[in-house]
Amino acid sequence: MKDLRTFIIIGIIAAVLIVLALSLERFQVERAAEDKTGRLSVAVYDLVSTIKGDAATSRAFTWYTGDQGADGWLEVEKGEAADFTGDGVIRVQAVHTTIKTDQGTRGVHKAEITGLEPGTLYTYRVGSGEEGEWSLSYEFHTAELDSGQVTFINVTDSQGIVDGDFAIWGNTLEQAFKTFPAAKFTLHNGDLTEEPTDSGAWNSFFGYVQNRVASVPLMPVTGNHEEINGDAELFTSHFNLPDNGAKGSIEGTSYSFDYGPVHVTVLNTESNLKKQADWLKQDLAGTDKPWTIIAMHRPAYGGNMYSKVGDWTEIFDKYNVDLVLQGHNHEYSRSYPLRAGKIVSEGERQTGATGGTVYVVTNASGVKFNEKKEDQFYHKVHFQNNQPMFAGIMVSGDTLTYQAYDTNGKKLDEFVLTH
Repeated sequence: MKDLRTFIIIGIIAAVLIVLALSLERFQVERAAEDKTGRLSVAVYDLVSTIKGDAATSRAFTWYTGDQGADGWLEVEKGEAADFTGDGVIRVQAVHTTIKTDQGTRGVHKAEITGLEPGTLYTYRVGSGEEGEWSLSYEFHTAELDSGQVTFINVTDSQGIVDGDFAIWGNTLEQAFKTFPAAKFTLHNGDLTEEPTDSGAWNSFFGYVQNRVASVPLMPVTGNHEEINGDAELFTSHFNLPDNGAKGSIEGTSYSFDYGPVHVTVLNTESNLKKQADWLKQDLAGTDKPWTIIAMHRPAYGGNMYSKVGDWTEIFDKYNVDLVLQGHNHEYSRSYPLRAGKIVSEGERQTGATGGTVYVVTNASGVKFNEKKEDQFYHKVHFQNNQPMFAGIMVSGDTLTYQAYDTNGKKLDEFVLTH
């Protein structure tokens, strides 16, 4: 009994220390975004990396500055501990726009570097190009060529309001990377903040995970707290994403990308559903990757069903989608393998028939949890533990392994898909 109490106390102390460390990181980001008068300046904040083109040879970045007229530059150098002074420095000028926020008009900078070497470590920084106006230096790795494996993290619904909410989100992502240190990107299934017009919330969202998302791509899904009344500009301005999505969709709200053996298709459940269905067919028909994964916000099969995406599930069936990652319900659910709205039996799978598609909602990564909804016929696993959760997806050859954890390190679900 004493050993159990000691273990619990140690766990609590460790969690507190992590939150304090994340709070310090958040404070440092805030200070970096202020000049000596306390006003936002040309300093970099809300920096995030993404995958826009070939993950093996390119990387994309977005950052904000308080000075709407500040220039934006990306400097990249091969290797670690770069000083950005030699002939090997690659300089890319960012595309500069502005956006009106509740804190005034801000500068938005988006840059992409291409022509990199696969499987290689690079160091980079971003800023105005003037001395003393650069970000900290961060590292990233390009994807290896012809790799048959990849690990990535899945989270959803960080959806904070006050700064302390995002400290919880920061701890969730930190625990995810400690559990899955080989993760090559993070897929967030939407509702990043409560109010897209709240600049402070965006600053906290990025601030508590700055070191992680500056180095490892964060790929976002549009939720109902990102697109409101057909407007998602305050969300999409924060990310430099593939422009290969559906016609009629807000750019950056539907797109697809590849990493190793996985093709990921990101859908927007908030608008333009029919045209996305047409694009989805083309997108899935055009990939030669052995594993196909869908990411979207409102669930086709979660705690409940969002009937408006019924046409999409028929397309998932036709193109043998393996896994659909969802959000919105703020509870944990995992379906049986499904096809045509029915459970695919073990016998059907063993006789060589299609394995069906598994649909998952990985609870929430922040502080908001909903009551568990009624169990449905398609639920293989369904619970509410009222704790932030995350998942790791590990693909290697013919096997996909999914593991879901709470932030105390307890594994709460696991399944394996095979081809």
